[in-house]
Amino acid sequence: MDKNSTVGNVKIRSLFDAGTFVEIGAYVKKNDTDEYDGMICGYGSISGKLTFAFAQDMDRMKGAFGAAGASKLRTLYHMALKNGAPVIGIFESAGAIIYDGSAALAAYGSWLKCISDASGIVPQIALCSGVCAGTAAIAASMFDFILTVKDQTQMYVTTPETAGAPCAAIVCDSEGDAVLKARALVEFLPQNNRDVSNAAADDVNRQIVAADITTLSDYGRVLSLYDDCAPEVQTALGYMGGELVAFVSLKGNLTACAAKKAAKVVSFADSFRIPVVTLIDSEGLPVGEESACATAYAKLASAYTMAATSRITAIVGNAYGAAFTLMGSRALGADLVLATPDARIGAMTPEKAVAFLWNDKITADKSREEVEAEWVAEYAVPEKAAASGDIDDIVPVGELRMRICSAIYMLVGATEEAPSRRHTTLPL
Repeated sequence: MDKNSTVGNVKIRSLFDAGTFVEIGAYVKKNDTDEYDGMICGYGSISGKLTFAFAQDMDRMKGAFGAAGASKLRTLYHMALKNGAPVIGIFESAGAIIYDGSAALAAYGSWLKCISDASGIVPQIALCSGVCAGTAAIAASMFDFILTVKDQTQMYVTTPETAGAPCAAIVCDSEGDAVLKARALVEFLPQNNRDVSNAAADDVNRQIVAADITTLSDYGRVLSLYDDCAPEVQTALGYMGGELVAFVSLKGNLTACAAKKAAKVVSFADSFRIPVVTLIDSEGLPVGEESACATAYAKLASAYTMAATSRITAIVGNAYGAAFTLMGSRALGADLVLATPDARIGAMTPEKAVAFLWNDKITADKSREEVEAEWVAEYAVPEKAAASGDIDDIVPVGELRMRICSAIYMLVGATEEAPSRRHTTLPL
């Protein structure tokens, strides 16, 4: 079989702009054999962006991984880091080359180290369209984004029966769709953690009729992430005023799974200096969440607190209890917190607060609904949070896009520390 016509070669070439793929280590063979190694590595252009990629070739010992493949991967990652360009991995392998013994185990270790060394420096995208087994499943889980194919991907460490695959960033309809989505991710993302991704800007002053990710983004164009995980929080990449942003929109109870999903996106965005725009409409944590889930909420708090990228939060509905605190609040370090006039903010929902504190105010002449309305007016309107400095401004929904774009432009050059100076200027 022609080495250029194998399944792996066809797949890796389909990622790149036509005629741009260049293979490296094309003639490397497995140790002590005449068979070409099953790890195909190379680089090329995706929509004009330099990108590196590797593919495990199922036509070569079912993509079995060993020392020769690890050596090629080390070269690939060295080139990717030196050039500051993304890495895409096509995972399809049944495991290691058993005959390599400890060398195969060490090969996996060196691969994991390559991924870890590149994490937070260049984006890494794992495309898992078939079997991704053993330590390869661990390797794929270390990537920034995992793309899977519906009813086709199998990810497991030991056996299929014990599969515990991570939540995919994008679940694709076919292998062809997975290639298109991987290319779309590269188009959205910066090349590295020093790069900035821009696009043609929509009208910054465009009025909107609803506060959601699609209406806020330029031309309504977004790339949704993790749709199959915790639907109560929507995460996506999009542009506002031509600047790439990461959206985190909570609509519903802040579950533990939603907290982990939001934390993942905030952490990635911070690594690549992508501003985070957070939208909140939540009544807080769900009743009955297990205490063990406290670690999920701790991850969310840590992600927002440790982030140095721009963080802009808008309360577009309710923000009760821990949802207000954890979802990018001013107290956790947000650069700007806005609220719409109909926002409601408080330690408890009006229903719970009245039941807990104001039950005695409910009489034959005053219904529970009326008492709850009084509670809202006195304790839950956004003016109360603004008066205490917990939100910066109350903005009509129509102006929300304009205000967020303005904040992004203002914060684009912000740093954690003030610029150094040579000396103060003298008065005349």
